[in-house]
Amino acid sequence: MNKVYIIFPLIGLLIFGGFYMSFDKSYAAKQEAIKAKFEQDKKDKAKKQVTDRELAIKAAIEAQSVRKKEKEEKERADEAKKVARQDAEDRRQRAFDDRNKFRDQVSRLKKDLVEVKEATTKINDEKKRYADEQTFLKTYVTQAEANVKYYYGVLDKITAAEKAAAEAAAAAAAAAKKG
Repeated sequence: MNKVYIIFPLIGLLIFGGFYMSFDKSYAAKQEAIKAKFEQDKKDKAKKQVTDRELAIKAAIEAQSVRKKEKEEKERADEAKKVARQDAEDRRQRAFDDRNKFRDQVSRLKKDLVEVKEATTKINDEKKRYADEQTFLKTYVTQAEANVKYYYGVLDKITAAEKAAAEAAAAAAAAAKKG
């Protein structure tokens, strides 16, 4: 019986050894194939990652240039809005200043107009007074001239009467001397 304990395990070991050898030959090849496939997959994956990275970099660069253009356009639009807003604010301020200036000018001109109307009224009153005075002076001068003529006539009559009285007195004196 001792032999049975050795022979059966030895036969089992030989059978196992045969299976193991055939398995070992194909196992190493399979492991090499798996390892080669794994390495190839790793290389393919690395190539794919490099390609994807390159594509991603290109896409990022394109996206960056698009964003840059959009940003520049937005900045230009914002700048145009700022300029337009500042222009509008300047025009509003200018209009406000002009309105205030014109309002002050209107009030000043209204005061000047009132003063001019008052001055015109005064001048018209003075003109009327001077016209009335001129009319009065014309009538007065005419009357004074008439009075001067009258007084000259009276003076001529007085002078003639004095002359006639002096002649009469001289004739009376001469007649008194003669007679």
